[in-house]
Amino acid sequence: MIAATPAAAATLAALHATAFPPAEAWDTATFAAQLALPGAFARLHPEGGLVLGRVSGDEAEILTLAVVPAARRAGLGRALLAAAMAEAGARGARAMFLEVAAANEAARALYAAGGFTPVGRRRAYYADGQDALILRTTLGG
Repeated sequence: MIAATPAAAATLAALHATAFPPAEAWDTATFAAQLALPGAFARLHPEGGLVLGRVSGDEAEILTLAVVPAARRAGLGRALLAAAMAEAGARGARAMFLEVAAANEAARALYAAGGFTPVGRRRAYYADGQDALILRTTLGG
């Protein structure tokens, strides 16, 4: 797993574009802006995945997690999730949040296996009208 800096924004954007439909993919400027924020961190998996998160005080958030289709179901998502949780915990976060499309069964199963549970719902959150579930887990024992 490789720590990604704002200099890697184009690489992260290209990978994200492979993992998500065009309307949902983040561009280079978005990754650069997110990585420039205080508390932001990203990890790049050499086999085709990324996670971008942010820590503020004792809370953290996963902003995006992506695995390219050819590398799915090989444990990359689990490894990226674990890396983000470990990084956030090392930075003092005691809870982590994320949003996931309510209909995304694979992602929901990944996050449930990581200890995340639903704590809220954002109606029609995504551009296609899907609801987002807000998930939370505790970090650090």
